[in-house]
Amino acid sequence: MDVKKLTIEGIKGLVERGEATYEDIHKEYVSLIGKNKELNAFLSIFEKGDGIPCAVKDNILIKDEICTAGSKILGNYKSAYDATVIKKLREKGVSFIGKTNLDEFAMGSSTENSAFGPVKNPLDTSKVPGGSSGGSAAAVAAGLCVFALGSDTAGSVRQPASFCGVVGFKPTYGRVSRYGLISLGSSLDQIGSITKNVYDAAYVMNIIAGKDKMDSTTVDVEVPDYTRNLDAGVKGVKVGIPKEYFGEGLDENVKKVVKDAIKDLEKSGAEVVEVSLPHSKYALATYYIILPSEASANLSRFDGIRYGYSNQKGKSLSDVYLDSREEGFGDEPKRRIMLGAYSLSSGYFDEYYMKAQQVRALVKQDFDKAFEKVDILVGPTAPTTAFGFGEKTGDPVEMYLADIYTAAINLAGLPAISIPCGKVDNLPVGLQIIGRQFDEPTILKTAYTYEQMKL
Repeated sequence: MDVKKLTIEGIKGLVERGEATYEDIHKEYVSLIGKNKELNAFLSIFEKGDGIPCAVKDNILIKDEICTAGSKILGNYKSAYDATVIKKLREKGVSFIGKTNLDEFAMGSSTENSAFGPVKNPLDTSKVPGGSSGGSAAAVAAGLCVFALGSDTAGSVRQPASFCGVVGFKPTYGRVSRYGLISLGSSLDQIGSITKNVYDAAYVMNIIAGKDKMDSTTVDVEVPDYTRNLDAGVKGVKVGIPKEYFGEGLDENVKKVVKDAIKDLEKSGAEVVEVSLPHSKYALATYYIILPSEASANLSRFDGIRYGYSNQKGKSLSDVYLDSREEGFGDEPKRRIMLGAYSLSSGYFDEYYMKAQQVRALVKQDFDKAFEKVDILVGPTAPTTAFGFGEKTGDPVEMYLADIYTAAINLAGLPAISIPCGKVDNLPVGLQIIGRQFDEPTILKTAYTYEQMKL
């Protein structure tokens, strides 16, 4: 049984026809994972499963299982409860194949920052898979699971999906519960899915979306059947092309592939309109003030006392805090904690953090104005295809630029999807489709239409 290319519908069909059991399929995936250890996509594997096999990014809690967030400081932390998304998936017949590798505390764009080693891109093992959900994207692209969960703070589901040639879907902020997700940036984080096709992304959304009493940021908005109108087509849909997304910094070959995809949408009946997002040039800088500020507050709980790694050799309580964090955190968390603490410090709070929040409002305002004219926005997911290991690690700013087209969407709390739209030098390019808040159906319908054209 070749399970590598199976979709959710394919697995359900096999089981319904009596050609395989969920246990058989689970065993096949476990065997495949064992044969592909060099990818380092998984941090733990669950040998038994009786449902649709899903991989889970290792910053989402599964009861009684280790959850490391890719960090030494949580190397032995065992979760006491299920995240809401895990609970919902269990109730709908999904089981879990294992926990996937990630940049430490989801801080990164390449999955080179994990305390447990980097993940390799299965399409070219000399390249990174993207990040921070690189383990999840690599697992789906290599056929080691049928779908995976990730978290997206500035593009961490969409960008690795682009690099690995799979579908990465980030819902509207507040559409999916974050209860049981180890927090990075609480106003930016959103759990999303990585799948082999658009239908599966819609299927997963049907399960995980909705109000949750355990997460006060979830919104009580009716959850539609996301799979219902996927084949409705895009005739009459107004597609906005942000001119700022096609300027300096975008690889010329990637630009051509994305523009060709836009022409295909136009041929399908969509109306293409150029729009402007004038404050988008400030989005990445704004993000890298707000995110470290929120991260420095969220990561302060890791003190070597309550849970996680603890060095108690020091002479005082202060020594325990300092030594535990020094040894437990990697370079990138330390960098961002320091940036955040500085931005929130007395004398700099108004100058940096409050100013960033004001610019964030302008970024969202740009999107609101654009959506007065169009139904969706379309552009590249990332400025390049997957880059080589070590290529950007020496320059954090260069690495941060990998999120230049995705971070603004998180600042504005909007939904977006990345779908494969072609290749450059045999490496996949992602097309990003962005929608209004809670208008996931239009995004999914557009993505599905394009996907069907290319089959």
